Amino acid sequence: MQELKNTFGIEGKAESDRRIMIEIPDPAQIRKVAEFLREKGIDHVKSITGIDYPDQKKFSIVYHVSSYGDFELAKLILSLRTYVPYERPEIETLYEIWPSVWTFERETYEMLGITFKGHPDLRRMFLPEDFEGVYPLRKSFKVKQEALFIDKQA
Repeated sequence: MQELKNTFGIEGKAESDRRIMIEIPDPAQIRKVAEFLREKGIDHVKSITGIDYPDQKKFSIVYHVSSYGDFELAKLILSLRTYVPYERPEIETLYEIWPSVWTFERETYEMLGITFKGHPDLRRMFLPEDFEGVYPLRKSFKVKQEALFIDKQA
């Protein structure tokens, strides 16, 4: 963690003995931080979480990263959090650093409308290609009709 602070001026906060949150205020830094962590043995992305903050006119993108190759690092999950603004929701892809972002970046693009610049195949997975309207995970998305689903036989 000290190397991250010395190199990028960012710090991590331990959320538990196995989870560390690292805030990256400038989204332009995410690629350099990812390359740095890759060199240290963090070799894959477990998931990406996108969060809509309409009152702040921004989205949060959280990359949950870890290691398969290093037994000690595999015990840790680092959460790299950065933000993109509503008016230009885009960020560089991390595909060249961690190919495991392939599906997660596509899903975040599809559900929140965040563009991952340079992603080799940024197309929809779940919604129809002609889908138009508010992205389903944005807070401005309104469910037309709420229903109760019960998975039991009477």
